[in-house]
Amino acid sequence: MKKNKLWIPVFLAPACILFLLIYAVPLVLVFITSFFDYRLMPNRFTFIGLDNYIQLLTSDPVFAEAFRNTVVWIAIHCTVHVFIGTLLAFILYKKPRGWKFVRVSYMIPNIISQSAIAMIFLNLFNPQYGVINSLLGAVGLESFQHNWLFERATAFPSVTMTWLLFAGYTTTLVLAEALSVDESLIEAARVDGASSFQIDLFIMFPMVKKMIGTTVIMAATYMLQLFSLIYITTGGGPQTATTNLPLMLYQTAMKENNYGYANTIGVFIIIVGMITMVIINKAFKMNESDY
Repeated sequence: MKKNKLWIPVFLAPACILFLLIYAVPLVLVFITSFFDYRLMPNRFTFIGLDNYIQLLTSDPVFAEAFRNTVVWIAIHCTVHVFIGTLLAFILYKKPRGWKFVRVSYMIPNIISQSAIAMIFLNLFNPQYGVINSLLGAVGLESFQHNWLFERATAFPSVTMTWLLFAGYTTTLVLAEALSVDESLIEAARVDGASSFQIDLFIMFPMVKKMIGTTVIMAATYMLQLFSLIYITTGGGPQTATTNLPLMLYQTAMKENNYGYANTIGVFIIIVGMITMVIINKAFKMNESDY
């Protein structure tokens, strides 16, 4: 038995080495370089202490709006988006006619790349030939027509609508968890006179609560790394109305050649992600046993 255990480090070594090279070491370097004025052209690598952090938190208006947009999108994604997916899962759990078709078709937008989704909505919201403005014109509501993605008043909600309704992963995961619930619990509740709503609220919801918590974590992490969809649709505009932290990081590094400041934003994204995960874990009691 002891001889067999000696092989465990050997088999773990490749995974540990890859983790160190691909994740751990770059993460440490991001943190270290955030304390430097780090640029490639001209080649500059000067220690400046906390200057990047002070500038980020006190005097950068772009960061203020990018942070606010990111937090609002996380809140919307973790509440409205997850609620829509969970509600549909509870409906499909009752297996109405065509439920398998709905389950599969509702998942389709989630398996299409963000770039393709962005191009679809660029055409839907196009001010000249887009479906949205065409429908408004057809019913005599020309006054409601907008350049949806490039007017400050409509850009943020328009970008939000590109992903808000497509909660396929949430629906699939919550539905799978619901289908695994022991049917005898449901039957016992029905015998005791519980209504369908009471069964959903007092039996199904507690049974799938942790899976919902998992989908909330997935929703939050999705928003913390959302980039290509915003980059293709609005580029963060108009001005900074739809800029989020990942897009700001990209623009700071690639367009402004300020890698030290970009890495400071990266560290802040990591901190926001950690705080968000702690809040979600506590809210859904993810680390507590049900037994």
